[in-house]
Amino acid sequence: MNCETLLDQISARCDTFRADLIAAAHTLRDFTRRLDQIILQLHKDLAVRDDTFAEQFNQYCQELRQKLDETEPFWTQTRNQARTYKDADWTGDLTLAAKGLNSRAKTLSRACDEFTTAYDAFCRSYNGFTAAKLNVWLLTSCQNDAASLTGKILFLAREIAKKTERNRGPHVYG
Repeated sequence: MNCETLLDQISARCDTFRADLIAAAHTLRDFTRRLDQIILQLHKDLAVRDDTFAEQFNQYCQELRQKLDETEPFWTQTRNQARTYKDADWTGDLTLAAKGLNSRAKTLSRACDEFTTAYDAFCRSYNGFTAAKLNVWLLTSCQNDAASLTGKILFLAREIAKKTERNRGPHVYG
């Protein structure tokens, strides 16, 4: 595998991970809305109509954990692979692709921020809720792992962009 192939793979997986985080954030916002309804119904001493909430939420957390567990080995292997290349291997002709990867990593970081925001909103609603046994600890683990992995990907993208920029040569300005 050469640097160009690695850049293409990283970019594609970055987009996939971003899409997964956006979907996870959207689903979590929906769970927050449902939890708010349940809390309101309990506060008003009404019968809770959403009887599948806990089961669906716990299933969501397990699926999210599974996706993250499947994603992690690729990124670990990729970061290790990128470190095996010498700085000179990241040639100047890869600068545009490296900048594109850097841009994708930034949008991934924004998607992770949206997921973190949805997580924080859910935790505010969940605080003190004991009517159902929810695997919030698993959601917390997923959020921490996603934020950590996103930071590592962003760092990798920046490092690759720096290396390719350095190898562009002194005659190129811009």
